[in-house]
Amino acid sequence: MWPPSGWQTASAIILSGLFLSGTTFAAEPDPLLTEGFELVYNLDHEAAIDTFTRVIDARPDDPVAYRSVAATIWLRILFLRGTVLVDNYPSGSISRPSGKVEKPPDDLVLMFEQHVERAIELSEAAVRQTPEDVDAYYELGVAVGLAASYRGSVAGEPLRALRDAKRAYEAHEQVLKLDPSRDDAKLLIGVYRYIVSTLPRPIRMMAYLVGFDGGKKAAIEMVNAAAAYPGPHQAEAQFALVLLLNREREYASAQRVLTQLRRTYPRNRLVWLETASTWLRDERPAMAELILAHGFSRLQGDNRTRMLGEDTMWHLKRGTARAAVGLVDTARIDLARASTDAAPLWVSGRAHLELGKIADVEGDRSRARTHYDQSKDLCDDARDRRCERAADHFLDQPYTGPAP
Repeated sequence: MWPPSGWQTASAIILSGLFLSGTTFAAEPDPLLTEGFELVYNLDHEAAIDTFTRVIDARPDDPVAYRSVAATIWLRILFLRGTVLVDNYPSGSISRPSGKVEKPPDDLVLMFEQHVERAIELSEAAVRQTPEDVDAYYELGVAVGLAASYRGSVAGEPLRALRDAKRAYEAHEQVLKLDPSRDDAKLLIGVYRYIVSTLPRPIRMMAYLVGFDGGKKAAIEMVNAAAAYPGPHQAEAQFALVLLLNREREYASAQRVLTQLRRTYPRNRLVWLETASTWLRDERPAMAELILAHGFSRLQGDNRTRMLGEDTMWHLKRGTARAAVGLVDTARIDLARASTDAAPLWVSGRAHLELGKIADVEGDRSRARTHYDQSKDLCDDARDRRCERAADHFLDQPYTGPAP
C-alpha cells in the first residue's frame, strides 16, 4: 500500500518546518506570528501555541494562525516521540525508533484536528472567492499538506495521507503556474518529488500514475531555491535542505546551512546535536566532539522539556565521537548511558555497536561479540537496518579501527 512507512516518516521530518511559514494573506508580517515562529524553532512549543492563539483571537478568519497552531502541535507530538532528528530518517530505515509508540494525548489530537480543519476550510473559501489568488492556493497547499503529514506520521492513515498529499501538491503547482517567481512554493513540490525519486521502482511508477513527479536532481534544486528565497519561509526550507543534503552525503553543504540555523535559533539545542551528527556522518569525529562540548553546555543549562530519549542521544553522539578520537575511557561512560533500557531502541542498539568496536580494539573478542549480538537484536527491533547490518558484519569480521 502506498505511501509506505518510510515515505510517511520521511515526509514528516522533511516537512516539519514547512507549515510554520510566515503569513501570506497579510500585507506585512504580523509581529505576533513572527514571534510565534521564532518560539517554535527555538523549541518553545507551548509559548508558541499561546502566541498563535492570540493571532486567532485578533484575526479569526486568517488560516495562517490556525495551521500554525496545528503544525506546532504536530511537531510537539513528534518531539514527545523522539522522532525529529535526521538520524530517524536518513533512509527511512528506522520505523520503530522507540519500540511501542504511545498514542498522542487526546487533547492534542483534538486540538490538531480542529485547527487544521479550520485552516483548510478558510483556505478553500479564499480559493473559491478569488480563483486567481496565489496566496490562497499557497495556504491551501500548506494546510492540506500538514494534514497529509500528520495522517502519515501520527494517525497511521496512508490512503488519506496520499489523497491529501496529492491535493497539496496540485495546489502548489497552481501557485507556480500563476506566479513562477514564488520559489517558496517549490519546497513542498520538491520534497514530494524527492520522496518519489527514492521509492522502489514499482511504487514509483504508481506515484507517477497518481500524478506525482520524480527526479532527484530537480527535486533538490527546487528545495535549494526555496532555501535561498528571502523572507519568512526561508527557515523551514533550510531545515528540509539539511535532511536532503545529509541523505545525499553532501555534508559540507549541510554544515553551511546548520551554521545559519544555529545563529538564527540559538536556543534550539537540537541544531547543535544535528550539527555533531552531521560531522560524524562525514567521518570527522574531532569536529563532532568539539561541537558536542558546546552543545552539552547548552543542554545542562536548559530546563525545558526534553525530547523522548534526548539525553541518551547526546551521550550516544559524544561516546561515538570520543571513541573515534581515542578517548575510550570517557567514551565508554557515555555509551553505557546511551545503552540503558530507557533509551530508544536505535540509540541503545548503536551504543552497543560502538561498545563492541571498543572491545574489539582492546582485544576482547568475547565481550565484543556480546555487544554486537545485543546491537543486532535491538536494531532489528527498531528496524534500523544500517545498524543491524554493521553489527552482523562485525560479528563475522572483528573491528580493526584506531587503537585506544
